[in-house]
Amino acid sequence: MKKREFHKLLLAGGALGLADFPLGLTQAFAQGTGGVKGGTLNSIVQPEPPILNLAVSQLTPTQMVSGKIFLSLLTYDVSLKPMPSLAKSWTISPDGKTYTFKLEPKAKWHDGKPLTSEDVVYTAMEFLPLTHPRAKAIFGRCESITAPDAHTVVFKLKEPFGPFIGAFDISNLPVMPKHIYAGTDVVKNPANLNPIGSGPFKLKEWVRGSHIHLVRNDDYFKPGLPYLDAIIYRVVPDGASRALALENGTVQLTQWTDLELFDAQRLSKKPNLAVTTKGYEYFAPIMWLEINNRNAPLNDKRFRKAVMHAIDRTFIKDKILYGFGKVATGPVNSKTKFYEPNVTTYDFSIAKAKALLDEMGLKPDAKGVRTTVRLPVSPYGEMVQRTCEYIRQSLAKVGIAVVLESTDPGSYTQRISNWDFDMNLSWLYQFGDPALGVTRNYVSSNIRKILFTNTEGYVNPQVDKLADEAAVAVEDAKRQALYSEMQKIIVDEVPIAWLVEMEFPTIYDKRLQNLVTSAIGIHESFDTVYFKG
Repeated sequence: MKKREFHKLLLAGGALGLADFPLGLTQAFAQGTGGVKGGTLNSIVQPEPPILNLAVSQLTPTQMVSGKIFLSLLTYDVSLKPMPSLAKSWTISPDGKTYTFKLEPKAKWHDGKPLTSEDVVYTAMEFLPLTHPRAKAIFGRCESITAPDAHTVVFKLKEPFGPFIGAFDISNLPVMPKHIYAGTDVVKNPANLNPIGSGPFKLKEWVRGSHIHLVRNDDYFKPGLPYLDAIIYRVVPDGASRALALENGTVQLTQWTDLELFDAQRLSKKPNLAVTTKGYEYFAPIMWLEINNRNAPLNDKRFRKAVMHAIDRTFIKDKILYGFGKVATGPVNSKTKFYEPNVTTYDFSIAKAKALLDEMGLKPDAKGVRTTVRLPVSPYGEMVQRTCEYIRQSLAKVGIAVVLESTDPGSYTQRISNWDFDMNLSWLYQFGDPALGVTRNYVSSNIRKILFTNTEGYVNPQVDKLADEAAVAVEDAKRQALYSEMQKIIVDEVPIAWLVEMEFPTIYDKRLQNLVTSAIGIHESFDTVYFKG
C-alpha cells in the first residue's frame, strides 16, 4: 500500500479496504495465561524513526518500536525494581563487584539461531562502545565481561557501582545477535533496517512514509505469549490527522508527543478512551535548551544566564505544554533520586537578561540585534515547533536573533552529533539515577560525536571529580552530598537552559489491557498486552 492510499483510508476512518491492515479483533483466550489471544494493535509513530536498531540510534521512535523486537537482560517496575527479561535470575556478590545473570535457555533470535551469553558479551564489549551514548560510562566500569557457559554472563566491576543493577533495560543494553554483526560495520549493517531480534514481535514490513508492521514471534520463549497477532505503527505527520485517527478508532494508542496536548485533554474525556501519565518514571525527561559552550558568545556564562532570565518557563509549561509538567530548576528531575533544590535561581526578567548582555559588551546594532544564533528544530511535532518559536520571540526581546532551521530525524541526528548547532531544544532520559542518565551530559570524558552525550561541550574538572566520586560512593547520604554540590556548580554555570520537567499522556482504547506495566511504559515489549471485550 502506498503512502497516499494509506492516508485516504486513515481519514475515512478505516472503514474500507483494510484487508492488509486489520482493525477488527479475532481473539481466543490463551489457555492458563489470563489474557486474550489475537487482535492487531494500531498505533502511531511520530516522527518516523530513521532506523529500527536502538543499539545504533537512541531516538524515542526507534526505542518505542524496536523495544518490541529486541530484549535486554532486565526490565524495571514503576518503583525501578529490576524484573526478569532475557535474564531469568541474577545475583550480586557481597562486595558489590560481581553481577551474574542466568539467561532464558529457550531464547532464540528471529532467524532461529539460539541466543547465548556470547551475544551479551559481544554487545556490551564490542558493539555498544562504538555507537551508544552511555555504554562507555556504564560498561567501561567493568574489569571483565565473560560467558562461562552458554547461558551465564558475569560482569565484574573494577570497583562497586551501586546504580549498575539499574543499567540493564532495553535502552541501555539491547542485546544484539553476534552472528549478524560481528566483523561488520555495525552502523551500516543492513540488519539495522531489517532487524533480527529476540523479542515477542518481529518485523514483517516497513513501508517508508506509511507504516511499520510487526507480527507475533511464534518462537518467543515465554509460553503463550505474546497475546497480540500484530502491531502496526502508522506514520502520520499531521497532528490533526493523528488526533482524528485516535478519535475514530483507526488507531488505539498514542504516546509521547503524538497528540497536541490540547487534543490530549479533549480526547482523554472520551468514554472509550483512557489516559495515563505513568510509564515514564525511568525516563523522567527535562525539556531543555542545549547551548553549544564552544561557540562565542555562548561560551560566556553571562550569556547563558541571560538566556535563562529571558525565557518565561512558566509560560512554556502552562501555555505550550497545557500544564503537563513542572518548571525545572536544574539537571536532575525533582521526581528522581539525589535532586538538589537549593541552587541558583533564574526568575523571568528581561531587565536582568539585558544587563548581563550589556556587561559582556554585547551591544545591539541599529536593528536591536546583539548576536545571531542557529536553532535546528527537531521533527517531533507542533509542540516542539511552538516552543522553538516562543524561544525565538523571547530571545529577540533581549537582542538575540534566533534562526530556526528545519530538520528531518536523520539530519537532526547528524547535526547535533557533529556539534553543528548553537542551540538545541531537546529532552533526555534520566534512567533513575544521575550516574546513568544525568552526568553523561556534563562530564568532559563523555564529549563525543554521538547523540545524547555531552554534545554541548561543557568542561569543569570539579564537576568531573564530583560525578566520579558520587557514582561509586556506597552510602546514599554521601552520594546526595556529592550530587548536591555538583548540581549547584552546574546550575550556576548554565551549560544548558533547563525549562520544564515533562509529563506525557498515553491515551489508549479502554479495551487494551496490561498496557503500562513498568517504568518504561510503552517502550516495553508488549508481550502481555491484549484486547478485552
